Amino acid sequence: MNLLVAFGTDDGKNLSTDHVGNAHFFLIYRFLDGREESIEKKRNPKFQEDESLIHGDPAKAATVGSVLQGVDVLVGKKFGPNIVRLKKKFVCVIVRADGIEDATEIVGKNIDAIGAEKNKGEARSHLILRK
Repeated sequence: MNLLVAFGTDDGKNLSTDHVGNAHFFLIYRFLDGREESIEKKRNPKFQEDESLIHGDPAKAATVGSVLQGVDVLVGKKFGPNIVRLKKKFVCVIVRADGIEDATEIVGKNIDAIGAEKNKGEARSHLILRK
């Protein structure tokens, strides 16, 4: 199975403690044949600096979607109300871990379940994973 997975982070080492859509960066990994490979780091546009945007604002979901073209899975510690919009485009995975390294391990161990959820299309649900 070949999946592109984006991890929301502020520091490049840990998952963001805020909603994933407010992360400063997204670390993109390719999961293929039981291995993961870091592909790139993408900056999240500065929409989060606009105090007029509230949680659940459709513009925030659209921005995340445009930044993460081609990504299959979005991973974070927390999702806000926009999870309803985001899960139409991504498998939204809530991970009960702090570090990116732990999060990639958790995703790798659950890649078949994540792939099965991806195949459901817009009818997919979010997943909550832990070690």
